[in-house]
Amino acid sequence: MKILVTGGAGYIGSHTCVELLNENYEVVVLDNLSNSSEESLTRVKNITGKSLEFYKADLLDKKEIASVFQDHKIDSVIHFAGLKAVGESVLVPLKYFHNNISGTLNLLEVMDDFNVKNIVFSSSATVYGNPASLPIKEDFPLSATNPYGRTKLMTEEILQDVYCSDKSWNIALLRYFNPVGAHESGKIGEDPFGIPNNLAPYISRVAAGFLPRVNVFGNDYDTLDGTGVRDFIHVVDLALGHIKTLPKLFTNPGVVIYNLGTGQGYSVLEMIKGFEAASGKTIPYKITDRRPGDIAACFADPFKAKKELGWEANKTLADMCTDTWNWQKKNPDGYRESQGEN
Repeated sequence: MKILVTGGAGYIGSHTCVELLNENYEVVVLDNLSNSSEESLTRVKNITGKSLEFYKADLLDKKEIASVFQDHKIDSVIHFAGLKAVGESVLVPLKYFHNNISGTLNLLEVMDDFNVKNIVFSSSATVYGNPASLPIKEDFPLSATNPYGRTKLMTEEILQDVYCSDKSWNIALLRYFNPVGAHESGKIGEDPFGIPNNLAPYISRVAAGFLPRVNVFGNDYDTLDGTGVRDFIHVVDLALGHIKTLPKLFTNPGVVIYNLGTGQGYSVLEMIKGFEAASGKTIPYKITDRRPGDIAACFADPFKAKKELGWEANKTLADMCTDTWNWQKKNPDGYRESQGEN
């Protein structure tokens, strides 16, 4: 069975490619490498001992997408490709709408042309906006607080409208919470360009001495230690969620929606302490003002995915911190360093 993975050279995409190959799926990757590296795919092949097909192509070019479908009989698509920085999306919203929405429309049109009707979409817990209660269930009201989140919500709505127009489509909307960690080999991991936007790689850069300290935005929230609480999930658990979702598509379920999270929240200070334990280093931090739009806590109710897919997150906070630090130590410059021993 052949799976097309858009954005497959990225952080979550590369880890998912590993798990797909481990399950003996054939894998075709389409990625424009705008915020990823082809080196990740070389390492995926090294980890698994298996090959995959790679196309450097952009979803904004329908001809490039079509050429992939002409070359391969694709059974399903896992759609990761898209711009993903919340802060940047506020500054350049048109860029985000053009890339994320137009690219998805092109992909769906080509899929329709080639009669490929199974897709897993990489959505986000951002579609829940500021939830009125916790834990968050799939039937909660939806909203968006930034252009990035709005592209996820709009894409979900587009996909549901596609299904309403043609019931032969099978669509899984996977709402991720906060992916962290890296493959236990240390060969692939999160490789942000410039200063990281996400907490875990930022902390690991501080631990490695590349950044001076962690800024903790607020310590007066109504949480155990006053700092913000989020549902951090190991990227390998997240990747395995996609592996469990694919067979569901082949049962012709129509549109299905699942939260992929642990169901447990960890605070910013708990994450810092976890990294101190993993790295053996003291990690300096400074309490600063809250950021506009941040909420006190956010974590999933993952029961539906466990019940219907047989999936649940198994890796601990210690695993997340240890694997992130292992990746950081082995790849201080990410994929841009000399690849000698890795």
